[in-house]
Amino acid sequence: MAKIYYDQDADLSVLNDKTITIIGYGNQGQAQSNNLRDSGCKVIIGSIKDPSYDKAVADGFEVYDIAEAARRGDIVHILIPDEYQAQVYLEHVSQQMKKGKVLCFSHGFNIHFKQIIPPKDIDVIMIAPKAPGALLRRMYQQGSGTPGLLAVAQNVSGRAKEIALAMAKGVGLTRIGVVETTFKEEVETDLFGEQVVLCGGVSELIKAGFETLIEAGYQPEVAYFECLNELKLIVDLIYEHGLEGMWAAVSNTAEYGGRTRGPRIINGRVRETISRILKDVQSGGFAKEWVAESQKGSTNLKQMREEGKTHLIEKVGKELRKWAGIEK
Repeated sequence: MAKIYYDQDADLSVLNDKTITIIGYGNQGQAQSNNLRDSGCKVIIGSIKDPSYDKAVADGFEVYDIAEAARRGDIVHILIPDEYQAQVYLEHVSQQMKKGKVLCFSHGFNIHFKQIIPPKDIDVIMIAPKAPGALLRRMYQQGSGTPGLLAVAQNVSGRAKEIALAMAKGVGLTRIGVVETTFKEEVETDLFGEQVVLCGGVSELIKAGFETLIEAGYQPEVAYFECLNELKLIVDLIYEHGLEGMWAAVSNTAEYGGRTRGPRIINGRVRETISRILKDVQSGGFAKEWVAESQKGSTNLKQMREEGKTHLIEKVGKELRKWAGIEK
């Protein structure tokens, strides 16, 4: 069974004499910085001169260039996108990571796949909220929190886990529960889940269903409602009650059709593909591909984005969302 830690398992006083440097003031950086500050921690921000820099200043933080912020911090928490972390670390942070400091992440990509090689005389930890930054902040302000993961890659001080737990408490994760894991498990399961289910699998299934109905002569608006719009209702049921709770909430017709036809979609061949995708993640093949893609300016990703914008489901969806008052 997984080891889960709660508020009573973490001691915020561990951070009393420490300066926490947050590198990046984007989605996660803004949320985690504010939560930590509201928890009584000393937080400073390291950022390039962009709108996020100005936002951090407006929010009342001391903001420095990245190298200076890293120099001042006892705990350096890197919260910029994965594809920029290695270069930023090498050029601005690595020289500041002296013995006794702590390097922290919210995703294990660059440590696990060795894009960042930290010195051997510092602690390396991870606290990973399982929620977008806006939700993480909102739940904290409401007196609740979001679940998360915690891991230790290097424990030089002998207190790395204690520090990670304190960071998790400051962010609000231990209010709900933070699960102990490893950098390897976090990054491999995260990449796999994004590719096979949450982002890749769901998006392609939606488009395939939509396109099949269009090709069969059905109206795009009706196809959109059936294959995309109603998905939220089903996901909400699954989120609140689990898979069997969802089956209990839909009609008997929907349940029978779903239970008998679903396995025809996710059949043996699809499961073999899913297994190959996991192996590609585990071997580091995907990581090498993504690093190479980002180093050449993400040209393939940009092309796919442009192609996605022109898909009929996007054109129809935008109009229907406006009509329904969902999108302005």
